[in-house]
Amino acid sequence: MPRRIEIIAVTGLPEVQEGDDPAAMVFDAVERQGTPLTTGDVVVVAQKIVSKAEGAIVDLEKVRPSERAIELAATVRKDPRLVEVILQQSERIVRAAPGVLITETVHGLICANAGVDSSNSAVQSQVITLPRDPDGSARVIRSTLESRAGVPVGVIVSDSFGRPWREGSTNVAVGVAGIEPLDDARGRGDDHGRILLGTVVAVADEIASAAQLVMGEFGGVPAAIVRGLQIKMSDSGSARALQRSPKTDLFR
Repeated sequence: MPRRIEIIAVTGLPEVQEGDDPAAMVFDAVERQGTPLTTGDVVVVAQKIVSKAEGAIVDLEKVRPSERAIELAATVRKDPRLVEVILQQSERIVRAAPGVLITETVHGLICANAGVDSSNSAVQSQVITLPRDPDGSARVIRSTLESRAGVPVGVIVSDSFGRPWREGSTNVAVGVAGIEPLDDARGRGDDHGRILLGTVVAVADEIASAAQLVMGEFGGVPAAIVRGLQIKMSDSGSARALQRSPKTDLFR
């Protein structure tokens, strides 16, 4: 049989509120739609529902922007209150230009607006921030899914990021549990026997991106099952492994 994978949308989840258990909600939805979890499945969960459940939501009506936020807002032409939230979520500003604010988040991620977003927020004045510990969130979800399903699975918490030199956004892994996020092929031989010297595949990002094809940016599909993968399961996997070290990042 040719190698193949299957990507299954998880539908029918209600609107997530603070204090909800997203893992239980995903599991119940998976059971209702007749696609029970099997050994080796990787469940990709949208960051938005994780953040909502954890209360990672800020009401801009209650934010008082600092002088720095007001000055920066004039440059990037954004709401000073939003800029203040972005600064609170950031370690440093990478680029600032009209309509664009790229930062390095407190998690070490480099992305637009520190991942702060108003899309899929039920309240007009509220914005959603990234989970405080995306890997930790993934571990909690994995524990619940494995306990209820009785099979080992992997979990990815995903978010949509833009990319330098490429148009459009793609899903990436911001939190990982149960899988190795990288496949290090260095030292292996290619199809012609040449030894690979620099090939490291971002498996977790590829899985997250594949799942986005059924999850989309809207439409009420905040999770997906990716089935049939030939990847290494691991209890120590972390999305931080996907972040390039400053020592090897030539573009900082």
